[in-house]
Amino acid sequence: MASIHREAVIAADAEAAWTALSRVADAHRVFAPVLSGCRMESEDVREVSFANGMVIRERIIDIDPARMRLAYAVIDSDFIHHSATMQIVAIDPATCRLLWTTDVLPHAAADAISPLMDAGVLAARQSLAKR
Repeated sequence: MASIHREAVIAADAEAAWTALSRVADAHRVFAPVLSGCRMESEDVREVSFANGMVIRERIIDIDPARMRLAYAVIDSDFIHHSATMQIVAIDPATCRLLWTTDVLPHAAADAISPLMDAGVLAARQSLAKR
């Protein structure tokens, strides 16, 4: 299994960044322009549209306010396995860190996912810093 790890320092209060990230129906706002849309199909399943036209369904596994951690998995896809976590960690009152880990099978899928995560990290840095 391939594990992809990304992290970014964000010029934002951790609580404000977490509030935005934890609104799972608004992922397209945090990750614009990488994501072009997001809609909830049910309480724990969302459909996410990418700017490149790709559409995926994700199951929200956990939203943990105490740890400022979100876990989700891609469902109904060609992946054998895809799960991810995002966590906000306070550095100081005006700065936080985004930690994003994705585990995927087949291992070769990491080559396609890594650039999307790189773009997502840049988008999140910009959108979350505005908060």
